[in-house]
Amino acid sequence: MSQRRRQADARGRDAEAEAAQWLEAQGWHVLDRRRKTPLGEIDLVCRGEGAVVFVEVKWRKSEDQLDHAIDAHRLRRVAAAVEAVAHEYAHNGEDIRIDVVLLAPDAKPRHIVNAWMG
Repeated sequence: MSQRRRQADARGRDAEAEAAQWLEAQGWHVLDRRRKTPLGEIDLVCRGEGAVVFVEVKWRKSEDQLDHAIDAHRLRRVAAAVEAVAHEYAHNGEDIRIDVVLLAPDAKPRHIVNAWMG
């Protein structure tokens, strides 16, 4: 793995930890982190408010870059991964959804609820 890729991976792990901490402060319970599936990886799996939420975390160097941090292609990949494992987390009729948490230095986290409605 290249030095640049290792740095990006470390930054991603830091962002996921920051997002998990922020979500927990909002009352969510983190069930899993970096859940690997045959179809891709899910950054965070959380439970709260009668729902199981699969969270995609994106970090950018500046707040103005956050508007372009997530796209339909990436959300489709997350949705496919969620379909493969949702049954392992959702029980008793809980709602399932995909959220996105966007992070940048000196910016309040942006939480996009139900980002994928496909």
